[in-house]
Amino acid sequence: MSEATTPRTMPAPEPKYRIRTHHTASTITVHQAYPPPIGLPAARDGRFPGIWKRDRMTWIKPSFLWMMYRCGWGVKEGQETVLAIEISRAGFEWALKHACLSHYDADVHADRAAWQRELKRSPARVQWDPERDVRLEALPYRSLQLGLSGEAARRYADEWIVSVKDVTPLARRIHGLVRDGELAAAQELLPVETPYPAEVDGELLRHLCP
Repeated sequence: MSEATTPRTMPAPEPKYRIRTHHTASTITVHQAYPPPIGLPAARDGRFPGIWKRDRMTWIKPSFLWMMYRCGWGVKEGQETVLAIEISRAGFEWALKHACLSHYDADVHADRAAWQRELKRSPARVQWDPERDVRLEALPYRSLQLGLSGEAARRYADEWIVSVKDVTPLARRIHGLVRDGELAAAQELLPVETPYPAEVDGELLRHLCP
C-alpha cells in the first residue's frame, strides 16, 4: 500500500466523563477562587485563614479552564483571587470514594429515595460540567467538580493541602491574550492537564458517572 493510500489512525474520542488535571505521583492540583481577604492569606501561608468556614460546602475544580469559566478569569466579584491548590492524591481519592452525585440519576441510583439517603450520609458531592476551551466555550465532554462538606472539608483544609499558589496573574495574562485574539499564545500558557491515572480501571468513578 502506497503512502498516499495508507489509512490514517484517528484519535480516540474523548470520554464524556473524565478527571483532567495537573498531577504528580503523590499530588493533584485543584482550583478555587476567593475574595482577597481569603485568597491572599491562603496563598501567603499555604493554608486557609480563620475566616474560611469549615461548616460550608466548598467546591474544588481540577480543570483550570472550568475554573476560569466559573470565576470569569478572576474578574467576578468575590472571586478575584484564583488559587491553584496542590493536595494529596490520597485525600482526593478518599473524597471520591465517599462521594455521591449531586443530582439524582436513574442510571446510577435504584430510586430517588436511595439517592437522597446516599446524599445525606456522603461528605462529598460530584458534579459533571462541560469542559471549556480557551475561549471558555463548552466542549462536548465533561469535567469533574468536587464539593466537600463536613469531614471532607475539614480533612481538605487541615490534612490534604500541600501548597497554595496565587495564579491570578496567570489567569489575567491568558485572558488578555484571548481578548487580543492570540489564542495559540494563550493555549501555550495553560497548565498541562492530563487524564487522572486512577481512571484506568474506573474504580473511583464507577458510582459517580451517569
